[in-house]
Amino acid sequence: MILGKKLVVVLPAYNAALTLEKTYKEIPFDIVDELVLVDDASRDHTVEEAKRLNIQHVIRHEKNTGYGGNQKTCYAKALEIGADIVIMLHPDYQYTPKLIHSMAYLIANDLYHVVLGSRILGKGALKGGMPMYKYIFNRFLTLSQNILVNQKLSEYHTGYRAFTKEVLEKINLDANSDDFVFDNQMLSQIIYAGYDIAEVTCPTKYFPEASSINFSRSMKYGWGCLAVSLRHRLNKWGWMKSKMYQTKA
Repeated sequence: MILGKKLVVVLPAYNAALTLEKTYKEIPFDIVDELVLVDDASRDHTVEEAKRLNIQHVIRHEKNTGYGGNQKTCYAKALEIGADIVIMLHPDYQYTPKLIHSMAYLIANDLYHVVLGSRILGKGALKGGMPMYKYIFNRFLTLSQNILVNQKLSEYHTGYRAFTKEVLEKINLDANSDDFVFDNQMLSQIIYAGYDIAEVTCPTKYFPEASSINFSRSMKYGWGCLAVSLRHRLNKWGWMKSKMYQTKA
């Protein structure tokens, strides 16, 4: 519990057997109540490793649903077990669990509805080994997206995120893609609905075992992000009516 609120950390996993224990050991269980790991049909021993670590909720997809599909299962399970605050943490050890305290308290104190761990604030991205082409790509996309959605985030592409229960219950996650662009669709929905977003500086690590997407998939992802932001703007102008921006009752 954190200020009387239940904190659940969700771990969207794919081939994370080699890094899961390192991630697990840094999770602050003084405030984290439960863990949910969703394995997206990994080809390694991620599920067995999760059970060895006694992670409370381990779900395995029989077929690979994609990064977005994995998150949908994560959030649904977190809400099912009564989470008030949900933090998504990648189990590939690219993001440090040591920021969970900072991110959770910003939400528990009712200051923000969403907190992002930003690799771009400060010099964490390049210092941690982010490839230069990805850094430039990130900066270009973020500038374009900020203009289109009228926001001032340092990056839209971090995989380290904290949410209130209200946000996850209200926005229409089921209308989003099951692929990597899910993250951007979700942020677009959050901004569109008027929720407050905070960012904290987050160091990151790039190493062989950390998950990443190749150049061709990065290009597909980039075009998808721009399409999401353009759709966001057209909906704000009333020129489109997309289902993804319809909040739940």
